Amino acid sequence: MKTLYIIHGWTYTVEPWQATLRLLKEHGLEVKMLNVPGLTTPSDKVWTIDEYAAWANQNIPDGAIALGHSNGGRILLNLLSKNPNKLSHVILLDAAGVYEENKKRDLSRKVSKVMSPLKKVKPLRKVYHKLLGASDYDHAPENMKKTMANMLDSDKHLNLDGITTPTTILWGKADTVTPPRQAVKLHSALKNSTLKFYDDWTHAPYIVDPEGLARAIYNTVKEVS
Repeated sequence: MKTLYIIHGWTYTVEPWQATLRLLKEHGLEVKMLNVPGLTTPSDKVWTIDEYAAWANQNIPDGAIALGHSNGGRILLNLLSKNPNKLSHVILLDAAGVYEENKKRDLSRKVSKVMSPLKKVKPLRKVYHKLLGASDYDHAPENMKKTMANMLDSDKHLNLDGITTPTTILWGKADTVTPPRQAVKLHSALKNSTLKFYDDWTHAPYIVDPEGLARAIYNTVKEVS
């Protein structure tokens, strides 16, 4: 079987993936986890989706099989929208990239602009973040706050029509971050895709069901290799 390349989601550690990776290796599958710049490897720059797609292109060989979870799925979709022949198969695991209007998010950004002077007044900083509903906002690097905004904005412009890469979509029915309706939209837009739902999976199946996830990934790679 081919080596599987994985791009993780918006996380600063891949430690929660370790049980799934170990099980995949026990199945005899060679796996390479790619550490995303600014997340699990240091980077002080503000990243755009085009830069992440170029990074993925450099780190994944042509004709490979790749899996993208959450933001990792967004990166792979953008890569394939520009280079649909790059991969032999792609696995989208509770992937981001489907644009939906989000009134709460849009309001949050407007409030952020209007009330941003509060950030400069130390006693009012917690009030500012509480108003935005971001209790740990202070702990996120400034460049990655801007990077996340870039990622969300990029979904408006992602064109799925030209992606012909064979695709397996694995999704949790209990996912509240990227809800199941987004999986249906992806499946409808991606001409050469199959969709499989899992009742008990949340947005992070590598945490709630590493055995089931490893089995689903292994079976997919075995079928397409």
